[in-house]
Amino acid sequence: MRGTLQYLLVGACWLHWLIVAKASLDKQPSDVAKMFDAVGKKYDLTNTILSFGQDRHWRKRTRERLDLRPGELVLDLAAGTAVSTEELAKSGATVIACDFSQGMLAAGAERDVPKVCGDGMKLPFPDATFDAVTISYGLRNIQDFRAGLREMARVTKPGGRLTVAEFSKPVVPVFGTVYKEYLMRLLPPVARLVSSNPDAYEYLADSIRAWPEQEALAREINANGWADCGWQNLTFGIVAMHSALKPA
Repeated sequence: MRGTLQYLLVGACWLHWLIVAKASLDKQPSDVAKMFDAVGKKYDLTNTILSFGQDRHWRKRTRERLDLRPGELVLDLAAGTAVSTEELAKSGATVIACDFSQGMLAAGAERDVPKVCGDGMKLPFPDATFDAVTISYGLRNIQDFRAGLREMARVTKPGGRLTVAEFSKPVVPVFGTVYKEYLMRLLPPVARLVSSNPDAYEYLADSIRAWPEQEALAREINANGWADCGWQNLTFGIVAMHSALKPA
């Protein structure tokens, strides 16, 4: 029971990254960018507090899932303060942090990785630039996530790799019900204590319900520029890492 409760707490806390400008998936990029600009200063600290330090572990798992190699060129989309980019760069690959929030990128100014401000639906890179591309907890914040998937495919070389780390649907029904109730009760008070923009968290519930489950997201990825998409569930499916290839 203690282990289950711990997973519930960690999973619920991790869902603070689901900040969106509207309760539905129909959000305006400028609104979302402004919201992230407002939280950039305390973003990394909030992540660590809310996840009980688990944020480092999740970033490592994403790096391992991508199977990066020295000399590769990688795009880390929705990179925020570039803390994820720094982790990916441990592989020896050259990793570029890209985010549409200038405030978030500025908050990570001390991280010595390349940074570019760009919209996920109109990436500022030529076709077939990257060996691999990843986006962590940001795909749902793109106004048209299907267009975002196609853009990521456009800038990836044929045969290149994609990993999407995103919040998903718990695979155990009873756990899922308890988790959602626990999540809705936990996040608002925690957000008021540690976040610089707690009002954003009121939109969390609708965002979770609207997002595709694992199999549905895999179909969307395969239908928008990618192939052979599979996924790995983490923490009972609260989070799933979807991986795919760009057809050669």
